[in-house]
Amino acid sequence: MAHQLTRKQKAYNYFKEGYNCCQSVVMAFEDVLPLDMEQLKAVSIGFGGGFGRTRNLCGAVSAFAIVLGLYSSHSDSPKEAKADIYKRIQALVAKFKELNGSDNCGVLLQNVKNLTTGYMPQERDEEYYKVRPCIKFVLDSVELLEEEMFGDNN
Repeated sequence: MAHQLTRKQKAYNYFKEGYNCCQSVVMAFEDVLPLDMEQLKAVSIGFGGGFGRTRNLCGAVSAFAIVLGLYSSHSDSPKEAKADIYKRIQALVAKFKELNGSDNCGVLLQNVKNLTTGYMPQERDEEYYKVRPCIKFVLDSVELLEEEMFGDNN
């Protein structure tokens, strides 16, 4: 039997392949989401770099809303459905902030030297991966989502 990669391993690999934080988290849950891989890549691409590289909400945190929204069954009441998802997302964000101090991309990356601005993604090379804490945020987000979605049986 072939060894199955864990979601954390998948997310790590996606990030190293050049996908953004949000994409890496979302794509790691492809096995339980109703969209195919190309659709998951597309729906999550704009959330990297703190929402379109504006350095606002961390892409790995944005993934909470995409994954839970696609995974969860929703009641017929929009108000109840929103309340349920919002409650779950807020709990995840609080846990992420406990682990990392913030959910803001710019704050999370404030100590990264030579951080570029603008819309052009930074070149991904060994130096990029050495100085960027992003992979930790990706892995934390995957773990938090797994706990929320599956409990201890992930």
